Amino acid sequence: MAMTANSHCIQLSDGRRMPLIGLGTYADPQKTPKGTCYKAVKLAIEIGYRHIDGALLYNNENEVGQAIRESVAEGKVKREDIYYCGKLWNTFQSPELVRPALEKTLKDLQLDYVDLYIIELPMAFKPGDTLYPKDENGKHIYHKTDLCATWEALEACVDAGLTRSIGVSNFNHRQLELIMNKPGLKYKPVSNQIECHPYFTQPKLLEYCREKKIVIVGYSPLGTSREFWVNLTNPPLLEDPLLTSIAKKYDKTTAQVALRFNIQRGVVVIPKSFNPDRIKENFQVFDFSLSDEEMNAIEGLNKNIRYVELLINYGELEKVTKKISYNPHKLQIYPSIIQPAIS
Repeated sequence: MAMTANSHCIQLSDGRRMPLIGLGTYADPQKTPKGTCYKAVKLAIEIGYRHIDGALLYNNENEVGQAIRESVAEGKVKREDIYYCGKLWNTFQSPELVRPALEKTLKDLQLDYVDLYIIELPMAFKPGDTLYPKDENGKHIYHKTDLCATWEALEACVDAGLTRSIGVSNFNHRQLELIMNKPGLKYKPVSNQIECHPYFTQPKLLEYCREKKIVIVGYSPLGTSREFWVNLTNPPLLEDPLLTSIAKKYDKTTAQVALRFNIQRGVVVIPKSFNPDRIKENFQVFDFSLSDEEMNAIEGLNKNIRYVELLINYGELEKVTKKISYNPHKLQIYPSIIQPAIS
């Protein structure tokens, strides 16, 4: 796959194109100073990033939108040059709430459309103003939802011109099949955003998605230093001896090697950073390539290690999942399984 800093897009099943490297914008509102995300996105666009990954949950889409709009106004890019992905959070999965959630994202961004809008998780929380609703015992309050009905609401958003494409995140093979086999399916998911890196290469799911022409977007492509929802006992990916030795050979960093590994096999990467030096470094992956032997060796590092572990009550998940009927159209999910990405 020929890639340059100015041309590194992958074809989507709906005919549109997605840049293979983007900037992740996750932020903890309690710890991130105001304006930090704005500065990071503005710098990223100057460097050459054209793919920005965000979410209503991150509480900074206003800053992302400001950076994009200013970059357009300054003549650095055109709006159509920027690929923005937004996400539908768990409390908005009821069909009647899907469009209002997307409209809120557009209002915060002050943009007319997003390029991609995805279901963030294959589950739902109780609708309301609280993003993490819990009962008196501190357990998450789930909500019955029909993923197929949610998907139909997303399809309506495409028809309304609010989003160019639609996709999913954290879906496993079975959950993808629900959508793909839905009677009357109008638009297929173009992408599935999942954790993906050399310690978690996702071979089975990657093979399935390739067969179905669903692009894999890998979050946490460098592992992660984020403390929230993270298993800190896992070995640090960027200290791996093989990645270190390959990085030394090419005069690169282990992060650059890990990113190059994924994009070279057609996996989109969205490393998150608000550090100017890291933002620049992560984009410098188009002036070298890995050999077949190196790609195979890195593939062999797979340990099925997941850094991001969502803090959900798995006992409750198992209990409600057993009650699910497997009619692809009528299936209701209280939620589905949250750790989906191995099969």
